[in-house]
Amino acid sequence: MTKSFDELIAKLDGCPLKKVSVAVAQDAPVLEAIKVAKERNIADAILVGDEDKIKEIAASIQMDLSGYEIIDEKDITEAARKAVSLVHEGKADMYMKGMIDTKGFLKSVLDKEVGLRTGQPLSHVCVFDVEGIDQLLFLSDVAFIPYPTLEDKVAIINNTVEVCHACGIPNPKVAPLAAVEVVNPKMPATVEAAELTKMNDEGKITGCIVDGPLSLDLAICPEAAQHKAGASDRKIVGDADILLFPDIHAGNLVYKAMVHTAKMVNGNMLTGTKAPVLLTSRSDSVEVKVNSLALGAVVSEFMKNK
Repeated sequence: MTKSFDELIAKLDGCPLKKVSVAVAQDAPVLEAIKVAKERNIADAILVGDEDKIKEIAASIQMDLSGYEIIDEKDITEAARKAVSLVHEGKADMYMKGMIDTKGFLKSVLDKEVGLRTGQPLSHVCVFDVEGIDQLLFLSDVAFIPYPTLEDKVAIINNTVEVCHACGIPNPKVAPLAAVEVVNPKMPATVEAAELTKMNDEGKITGCIVDGPLSLDLAICPEAAQHKAGASDRKIVGDADILLFPDIHAGNLVYKAMVHTAKMVNGNMLTGTKAPVLLTSRSDSVEVKVNSLALGAVVSEFMKNK
């Protein structure tokens, strides 16, 4: 079982080098991440955007562009369309956001002619390697679906489970989170968590173990779980792999609390697409972008083999 980003990156040893298509690549942190990813044999890249600006930024970070394919397109919308079409056509394995706003980037992802839509709901997954926790944590959804319905939550689980499988976690434990561990009709999150657990028991959600509702401490802290009455009857006892949030508020608050207070590294990607989509934020560090490229490369290899 993969327990860290170092182990995740090690999974790429011996695999064909994946290629990422970057939309509007004239972005210094993104280019720096691309440079590091290539140096570490994580991924190669096709850079689509304003060639003059790309070269200017590359010079400022001492990045040698001689080994990269550059497609000169100064129009931002058209650059994104050309970049995503490379993935759509199989000329690249992943799609990454550069100097373009999220709305424009997602529009290219969902383009009916050259995009990466599958007809299934899209969701966002963040992968955390946290000091003191003995496994990777997969958080979803913290950035894409504001108020997921029960059907959306099934899709989020399926999307995230596939990422877990790609990362070498064959039967991930999914914790549908709530404030309490008992079903309360006045708290819809608990009702839906119990329904998801039932669907898993009935074989309607597969490839994982679902146990909810669970509070966050019982999901990730074995000691807290052991002190809870009835812990022996639970399928998750502080060892959850996937944290399924009831809504974007809960997910985003936990995500930012972890980023700004915990000793951790993380990466993230958009799921439910034909190929990995790396939707990183402007505020994300180069390390986060490199980890996201590694995550996308591992998922891409899994999808091709599957």
